Amino acid sequence: MPEVSETERLTVGALISVMALLIPGFLLHEAPRFPGSLAGSLLGIAGATLFVLLLIYSLVKRSAWIRGRVTKHASLRVILSFHVYTGVVGALLGILHSGHTFQSPLGIGLVSAMLAVVLSGFVGRYYLAQIGTDLREQQTRLGALRTRYDLLAAEATGVIPQGAAAVVLPGTAPGSSVPRASGAGVPGIPLKHLLGAIADLEHAIGRREALKRTLSRWTVLHVAAALVLYPLLALHIWNGIYFGLRWLP
Repeated sequence: MPEVSETERLTVGALISVMALLIPGFLLHEAPRFPGSLAGSLLGIAGATLFVLLLIYSLVKRSAWIRGRVTKHASLRVILSFHVYTGVVGALLGILHSGHTFQSPLGIGLVSAMLAVVLSGFVGRYYLAQIGTDLREQQTRLGALRTRYDLLAAEATGVIPQGAAAVVLPGTAPGSSVPRASGAGVPGIPLKHLLGAIADLEHAIGRREALKRTLSRWTVLHVAAALVLYPLLALHIWNGIYFGLRWLP
């Protein structure tokens, strides 16, 4: 998966926050006639169009023939960013189109599927990527702390580990040195605090790895929600046309 830019992550996170604030708006405001009005219909049509455009990324990703032709004009990263923004903006328009009138089972099911698609996509694209970055940083720190512990133990017994080199640690007096494996780079830490830091990091890494394993199933939820969303969207559009568009003359 293409790497995530910080600007994109913050922008999409802000849009999802706005969407999350709009959802419970029915507690303060309801407009039962708005979805069928001209403005409401235009919002609904725009939102439905954006959700149909979401399929472009799926087609490009799964069809080598289509990917070979489309990526000549736009990279997969650009198409994925378009997919992300389209989904979030489409969901926002869908919430606005509803007029905060969540009464019919069809409408509730459609909104629920729409939110499941958007939120599962956000988890996979941004949250899991951030967890992976944090895990790598913590594992690097843990490796450095373990190296420091091994070297302290070796110093106490007078046995220098194979490949270790005597280097000056930050904060020590000039000329003093301790054995250090190449790349350790961790300043001297009291043994008690060092063991505590290692234990804390191991616990934190274990929890993050468990969370990452749990959330790694986001693709299944994302695809399942999409398979529910599109039939409901088609039924909603047919329902609106069948019962008439009030804004037409």
